[in-house]
Amino acid sequence: MVVASRQPDVTSQDPEEMSWTGSDVIGMPIERYIVYISKYCDGFCNWATNVSFNWNSMMVGPKRDLVGEMAQALKSKTDLHLGLYHCLVGWFHPLYLQDKANNFTTTKFVEVQITPELYELVNNYKPDIVWSDADGEASDTYWGSKEFLAWLYNESPVKDTVVTNDRWGKGDPCQHGGYLTCHDRYNPGVLQPRKWENSMTIDKKSWGFRREAVLNDYLTMEEIIAILVQTVSCGGNLLINVGPTKYGMISPIFEERLRQMGKWLKVNWEAIYASKPWLAQNDTVTPGVWYTQRAGIVYAILLNWPQPGQLHLGSALPNNGTQVSLLGYTGSFSWQYASPKGISITIPPIPVNKMPCQWGWIFALT
Repeated sequence: MVVASRQPDVTSQDPEEMSWTGSDVIGMPIERYIVYISKYCDGFCNWATNVSFNWNSMMVGPKRDLVGEMAQALKSKTDLHLGLYHCLVGWFHPLYLQDKANNFTTTKFVEVQITPELYELVNNYKPDIVWSDADGEASDTYWGSKEFLAWLYNESPVKDTVVTNDRWGKGDPCQHGGYLTCHDRYNPGVLQPRKWENSMTIDKKSWGFRREAVLNDYLTMEEIIAILVQTVSCGGNLLINVGPTKYGMISPIFEERLRQMGKWLKVNWEAIYASKPWLAQNDTVTPGVWYTQRAGIVYAILLNWPQPGQLHLGSALPNNGTQVSLLGYTGSFSWQYASPKGISITIPPIPVNKMPCQWGWIFALT
């Protein structure tokens, strides 16, 4: 999983190599971060663990401490923050099945497996984000979430920097957490009062790799850009998942989408990374237009390129000093006041080889 928030250090990083999007998370510097799968729900641990004997990446498969390698690589080679995904349930674990059969009145699985795993991950790898999942079968009382989070925020080695999501027990998502994920592919389309995250997949049907997937099962770049700008405009972060093969390889179609995203951000990063939600999220007159703002600039993000002529934006209210530019394009644009309100931007014919990008064009109103 890869995610990012606003305001990267654009002086030292090439935006083409950056991750993607949203805004700041309470308690964490406004930076970009990734979320790596430390353990999925089958119970296999991708780190050198003393808790899950013989069912971890040091003992089976690669025989490597993958979480440790990831943490070290991020620290030494990037400015990305480390997030660790951790699944609470254990589909096949006998202690989990026993607790489940007892309607979760017993907590042996949590005591023996889950709590020691979480403490081990935090103490050994010091993540900036603890991304919990698969909590919905039992309450946070069963999972011991309140006790763990109290330690995490008050006594742990990352107590001053760590951020958590909201999946810590049945009924907790969209209610409690450092930021809200609510449900997979959560994209409300309107500004939210709290920081939130849209966790989604390039493969429309799966979080993992599917050999039987066909081209139509993957989001197009037009669809990904639309999800991105809608999420950022409404104050959210975007978490984009790709599923590697069993050999740890990223398939070419995932790589293509990610590289295309990098090229798009190389042109349009300032309207995404360093921005905040504006007064309006989408336009009142022209459909497919979403807004962000930064440092006195309003960004109108167009999902559909207008025909040569006039682009009427009803939500943007200009004054006599307003200047209009297109990110990545050297030409200037004239405008006039629109009736009954808004701005009408004159769109000249632009040759295709002069267009700054293929999707999601952004006008800056200064």
